[in-house]
Amino acid sequence: MGKHANVQEYAADVPEGLRDVLEKALAVVGEAMPEVEPALWHGQPTWSVGKQPVCFLKAYPKYVTFGFWNGQLIEDGSGRLEAMSRQMAGVKLRALDDIDAALFADWVKQAHALEVKKA
Repeated sequence: MGKHANVQEYAADVPEGLRDVLEKALAVVGEAMPEVEPALWHGQPTWSVGKQPVCFLKAYPKYVTFGFWNGQLIEDGSGRLEAMSRQMAGVKLRALDDIDAALFADWVKQAHALEVKKA
């Protein structure tokens, strides 16, 4: 994937099989946090509160990562969030069935609340 001017260009450049996954995840985040518009940050769609990033989506050849900067602080009874570097956590999405809209919306709302407290 090359450089993109906006989130729409980024999504359009994702291979067709994963594009639906990315677009559904974009919609879930948008519904859970409608007051925050995604922007490209480090080349990937990212939602931020002020200058504090909340979550991101990053497409790879075989999956889309749905990640949170302070994801290890999110209460996740499902056990699906996997620890990443620092305080980050995320989940790999390979198919539309991997997206649990209610669960993901809860994660987004928790992550947003964590960043609002800092601001």
